Amino acid sequence: MSKLLISATVNGDAQQFLCDSGATLLDALRDELGLTGSKEGCGSGDCGACTVVLDGQMVCSCLVLAAEAEGRTVNTIEGVAEGSELHPVQRKFLEKGALQCGFCTPGFIVASKALLDHNPDPSESEVRYWLAGNLCRCTGYDKIVRAVLDAAAELRQERVPA
Repeated sequence: MSKLLISATVNGDAQQFLCDSGATLLDALRDELGLTGSKEGCGSGDCGACTVVLDGQMVCSCLVLAAEAEGRTVNTIEGVAEGSELHPVQRKFLEKGALQCGFCTPGFIVASKALLDHNPDPSESEVRYWLAGNLCRCTGYDKIVRAVLDAAAELRQERVPA
């Protein structure tokens, strides 16, 4: 079986990798590019642990073929922080204790950032609805929701001209 050469922009950088035609985007990110932040929780798109943003849309990378990334833009948990500066969503997850084991956290953070990029002033209901595809077995969701709402407030403050 021959391998496919895929070219994509991943976290702002041009990348090329080889993969089998049946490989998932999750497998390519983890095995070919060494981006192990996204996790496989279920392999069926039910848990959200593997959430990435593909051309501006949240997807479960376990359900997308790696070949579908050809010529496209992929953003993963590794691209959320800017250098050593955590994104407000990441900081608020830490401050609010919105994680325990951390397995689901990358998917929640990617999804939360996608929400705030889409809607900088979500209501609590909107946050809960947006994150409904991300599951956590360790924490209650209240701390996660509070972290997202606090990050939204911080980001809105940063946008106000001085």
